[in-house]
Amino acid sequence: MENKSMFTDDKGRKFSLYYDLMQVKVREILLISSPYDAWVMEEDSKLSERIVSEYRGLNLSRPPRLTWVSNIDEALEILGQYSFDLVIIMPHLSNMDCFDMGLRIKDKVPGISVAMLSHRQVDVDEGDALGGVDIQFVWSGDAELLVAMVKNLEDLLNVEHDTKAVGIRVIIVVEDSPRYLASFLPILYKELVRQTQALLEEGLNSEHRLLTMRARPKILTAQNYEEALKLIKKYGPYILGVISDVRFPRDGKLNGSAGVDLLKDIKAHREDIPLLLASNEPANKSRAEDIPAYFVDKNSPDLMSEVRRFVTEHLGFGDFIFRDLDGNEIARASSLYSLEKILRNIPQDIFLRHCEKNDFSRWFYARTEIRLANKLRPLKDKDFPTIEAHRQFMLSLIAARRTRRQQGVIVSFNPKDFDPQTEFLKIGSGSLGGKARGLAFICSMLNRNPWMHEKHSDIVISTPKTLTIGTSGFDDFMEMNNLSYLASADVEDEQVTQIFSDAFFPGWIEAQLWAYLTEVKYPLSVRSSSLLEDAQYQAYAGLYSTYMIPNDHPDLENRLAQLVEAIKLVWASTYYKAPKSFSLRVNQRTDEEKMAVIIQHVAGQQYGDYFFPAISGVGQSYNYYPFGKMKPEDGVATIAMGIGKSVVDGEQCIRFSPRYPKILPQCPTLAASLKNAQTRFYGLKMNRGEDLNIHDDANLERLNIADFEDIAPVQMLASTYLPEEGRIRDTAAVPGPKVILFAPVLKHKSIPLASVLKDVLLIAEKGMGGPVEVEFCINMYDDGRKPEFNLLQLRPMSARADLNQVYITDEDLKNAVCISSHALGNAEKNDIEDILIVRPDTFDVAKTREIAIEISKMNGKLVGQNRRYILSGPGRWGSADHWLGIPVEWPDISGVSAIIETSTETLKVEPSQGSHFFHNITTLGINYLMVSDKEDNFMDWEWFAKQPIVEEGEFVSHFRVPAPILLKVDGRNSQGVILPANGSCDYCLINE
Repeated sequence: MENKSMFTDDKGRKFSLYYDLMQVKVREILLISSPYDAWVMEEDSKLSERIVSEYRGLNLSRPPRLTWVSNIDEALEILGQYSFDLVIIMPHLSNMDCFDMGLRIKDKVPGISVAMLSHRQVDVDEGDALGGVDIQFVWSGDAELLVAMVKNLEDLLNVEHDTKAVGIRVIIVVEDSPRYLASFLPILYKELVRQTQALLEEGLNSEHRLLTMRARPKILTAQNYEEALKLIKKYGPYILGVISDVRFPRDGKLNGSAGVDLLKDIKAHREDIPLLLASNEPANKSRAEDIPAYFVDKNSPDLMSEVRRFVTEHLGFGDFIFRDLDGNEIARASSLYSLEKILRNIPQDIFLRHCEKNDFSRWFYARTEIRLANKLRPLKDKDFPTIEAHRQFMLSLIAARRTRRQQGVIVSFNPKDFDPQTEFLKIGSGSLGGKARGLAFICSMLNRNPWMHEKHSDIVISTPKTLTIGTSGFDDFMEMNNLSYLASADVEDEQVTQIFSDAFFPGWIEAQLWAYLTEVKYPLSVRSSSLLEDAQYQAYAGLYSTYMIPNDHPDLENRLAQLVEAIKLVWASTYYKAPKSFSLRVNQRTDEEKMAVIIQHVAGQQYGDYFFPAISGVGQSYNYYPFGKMKPEDGVATIAMGIGKSVVDGEQCIRFSPRYPKILPQCPTLAASLKNAQTRFYGLKMNRGEDLNIHDDANLERLNIADFEDIAPVQMLASTYLPEEGRIRDTAAVPGPKVILFAPVLKHKSIPLASVLKDVLLIAEKGMGGPVEVEFCINMYDDGRKPEFNLLQLRPMSARADLNQVYITDEDLKNAVCISSHALGNAEKNDIEDILIVRPDTFDVAKTREIAIEISKMNGKLVGQNRRYILSGPGRWGSADHWLGIPVEWPDISGVSAIIETSTETLKVEPSQGSHFFHNITTLGINYLMVSDKEDNFMDWEWFAKQPIVEEGEFVSHFRVPAPILLKVDGRNSQGVILPANGSCDYCLINE
């Protein structure tokens, strides 16, 4: 059952209904006309091109194809060979009998639709039928009429099914004049399609746009009183509005009051249906007022604008206009969000008046919000104890629908009226970039799996509100400032930063950001999302910049300037040395890279002058370093209190498996627990005023947990060390030093972190088709609110390459000069001759920065010679905390083929699987061997020391073996070995 629910949701069910709408389409049209008319249409009017253009302009599906013939004989012949959906007859100047032709066509193909398109109205004697012609139009050369004819026929063929299936609305047009019908239908269809487009759930893909377009109201035409009455009776519950002429046949004769009588009868039974009376006699306006109905003069030069006004204001396609009891406009809403805001404060009598007239439900029907409209329409004020209760119920329905329709949807940003509660907004066009794609995907996955929200109903699982700037913004910025040369130029990072900071920023983006910041006043994280970032096989994790800004300055212009500067610097990081060297390693051109930007709410709460979440972490669905009874597929998570810089930079954190959250590998004893417990965390400094500096991590401060013992996160996460008892108690409620081991969460399940993480990793892994990594953070409250689990990022784990089986034999273990029981990857390499080793005898944990510089210099030489190498040294490689390991960055080791992580008496740490550094080296297939002090781990220091030395630095030695060594890593059991050439250590003595 769980697998079945993986890709089903409310939105999926909603759109599956739309798939069944408009099933019958007009694909092939046969046009019978004189050769001259055919030539005029093809050469002068360019009819085919204009129909295609109209369809594209209105964002409609595939346009029909027109086939021309010049006479009835040719028509009958081709009708016998091919299938057509519609036949259009254009009468020749010789006044050929179109009605008779229609009969012959229907005799040949029973049930086929036949329309007549004439240059002037072909008169029919009163009481006579049109023969085989179903409907007649007067042709003025406008391709819009052809589009309207096609859509009208499709409406007629689909209306019965679509009204019953989904409750699609119907507009009835009663008009017997071919000339006025040819005027009305194009106007109506163009307005309906355009209005519907404006109301679509923006950001859906083109397929879903077309599906939503199918939910627009149908237009049905009647040419006499009896036809109109039949349609009204049949589709009464679904009627959105009626447009009627004054004079048309009734009982077989023209009747000058037929339209007035029809509309009066409708009004008597359904007061809420908007009515329009159309006449070429202005005197009929008073008759319309008596009904009452909206009136348009057919001869008015403003006919189109008057019909448009009726469609937008009375049928509900435009803004919702709140009017007082005298009909004066007092407010208007253009979206669900703005309607909800205005509805909260509108006077009760006005609210009640709109309810009584069904104005709200009609507006929702016009916006294809059919389910919401269906819930509201039957409601009466008597159903509620008070008017206010009625209002609050309606508000709850709108809010629920507004939230639901935005889940998993990328919405185009509308600066005039955007909803700040929207999950995912987008400015500009182009790609979202890899990081934003992953975020949007997990957003949609959460929406597609309601079972997870039901299972974990005591915690809110969501993603932070996100605004992305597509790569078109980056393209515009680069082009207007002529910066493309930076892709190939050798420029230092600081200089690139200055160039981008001084460059002009696109005004169209700045204007939209200004509108965004008027509504958004919480801290923001400005993150990179390049085309290649978090890509399936070459993820550039952590190589680009992220900036956090408090966004709390009272001056909007100041906040805008800070945000613009942060975006510029994210763009600038595209051309920093680290991503350039990474691109070189993966054979990717820097000039092909483009940068989208993510602007995201910083999840958390403000505590004094600092803003941070209770917990930040990284979860992986595959654990390369399982411990005890853990299995690799059980996954692993690394968590820390505060902002997640501690985790992604590989600083001191707590690691656990979501399947076994009570087992902490790095805390087997009291002493180890005290040593490995988190004592410092990161928070975003608020209230910075004018001295804000967005460069690097200037706004983040490393804080001592001891200074924040009274805040909710510490009280809800900490344990207490009791030295007099020699133990740690899993509560912060007793006096004593606080220790962050997350025992209330991991052991006592105060929040279901492990369970939620396990399920999130499950759906993410199934969605991505392989192991994944997620970044997340958690807000915890002491005021009764539910905790919040926020997903910040999703990316694939690409290191597990199970393509080839690698076998490590007992003979290999016997001859190996290095053995690891915690090795990463799956590989067999025999092309390595160079080894860089941080010598154990000279290693000093206080000198790790100097060691990194030394390694970087040696790496540069080896990269220049195109030589891959093995790098060995103690502690956590790539850690931002230089006390935990050697703080190399990617450019410092860009030529490495395998890394060995050893331990010394002064430096023993857990591997950092959650860091960006770790993610990148695994993505590139760089093997990572952890050699601990366990019995089954081994490092033959004597053998390495006997190899020929190429260069010896203060801390690092560069050896080059006479023949390539063999590296084997078996990914099935995480075992790795290094073997000398020929499996023997003897050859190394030759050059002694």
